[in-house]
Amino acid sequence: MSVASLSMPIIPITDTDTLVLFCKRQKNAKFLTVDTEFMRERTYYPVLCLIQIGGPDEAAIIDPMAPNINLQPLHDLMCDISILKVFHAARQDMEIFYYEMGELPSPIFDTQLAAMVSGFGDQIGYEPLVARITGVRMNKQSRISDWSRRPLTPQQLTYALGDVTHLRPVYEKLNNGLIESGRSHWLDEEMAVLTAKKTYSANPSDAWQRIKSRNNEPRFLALLQAVSAWREREAQKRNKPRNRIARDDTLLDLAGRAPSNFEGLSRTRGLSPNFAKGQSGEILLSAIAEGQSVPECQAPTKIIKPPLPPGIGPVTELLKVMLKRCSEETGVASKLIASVSELEQIAADDNADVRTLKGWRKKIFGNQALALKRGEISITIEKNLIKIIPKFTA
Repeated sequence: MSVASLSMPIIPITDTDTLVLFCKRQKNAKFLTVDTEFMRERTYYPVLCLIQIGGPDEAAIIDPMAPNINLQPLHDLMCDISILKVFHAARQDMEIFYYEMGELPSPIFDTQLAAMVSGFGDQIGYEPLVARITGVRMNKQSRISDWSRRPLTPQQLTYALGDVTHLRPVYEKLNNGLIESGRSHWLDEEMAVLTAKKTYSANPSDAWQRIKSRNNEPRFLALLQAVSAWREREAQKRNKPRNRIARDDTLLDLAGRAPSNFEGLSRTRGLSPNFAKGQSGEILLSAIAEGQSVPECQAPTKIIKPPLPPGIGPVTELLKVMLKRCSEETGVASKLIASVSELEQIAADDNADVRTLKGWRKKIFGNQALALKRGEISITIEKNLIKIIPKFTA
């Protein structure tokens, strides 16, 4: 039997027939806990090494690297909208499923996000969350492992299975708490990002935005966009990390000099003469020429934040104090309520178009932030605690 039990040796599912039977047994589950193990140090795309699924009565480890295994039954299960899929820190797992299936698991629940509105702080890790909710101390020895090597050790399999078996009581505790507090909808915005395909689609034309540069001239940015798109396409085609194709400083050098021939290309930092004279060099020169041909009026532009009005710094610092107090009082992670940029915008403008002044965020923090700015309340320290004092009018 390839289905795991905590009291038996853990044997991964390595054949399609067993996978089909396991997936059929999960069809009536209200929710499944899901995790993956992967490697991507030497590749552009993640290499899926293990899939762990926790059902109501059993849990299993699926080996996607097993020869001839067909994962379609699992893909169908992940896309079954009648079953909730529960992850912890779902983003990378969702990216892997999107790459493998072309679709995203749905619907989903992220326990890390749920913990952020349940008094567990900013982005708590899986092991400490399990310990705080269930009291179980997980063995972290296999956390950093080569998951692509076979056979996997019993210690690796035990660790991998624990990533879904302990997740079930964690989900139940967090979900019940959200229902009781009426906070379930507070995560809608973040869950929508996780379940949007555009979150995981890498458009080569946008790759230049990852590169830090102080040069904002249109011609330079057009060239940076062109050479960054070239690197992204090459990395995707060859399935290699971006920096194995060319480093960021190499792209900045290319955008600054815009070499037009093999000799100029060979003088670029980080590119060998053999590269410059080969087919890859020809493709890169074509990309540079394409960047040169872009009219300056059509060149990409950086979004530059306008300078803040004078005197905003101290107001922002006061709002940070208010935010910290609000976070501790409500049990909602400060990062989820407001960013520093949003606090600065509120400090500058009572009508700032930021998420902090909308919905539940405005109710628990935004209204108080505006009241502090208007002088309707003040803050003081009483017995080492921050207190809010209403302003009394005659």
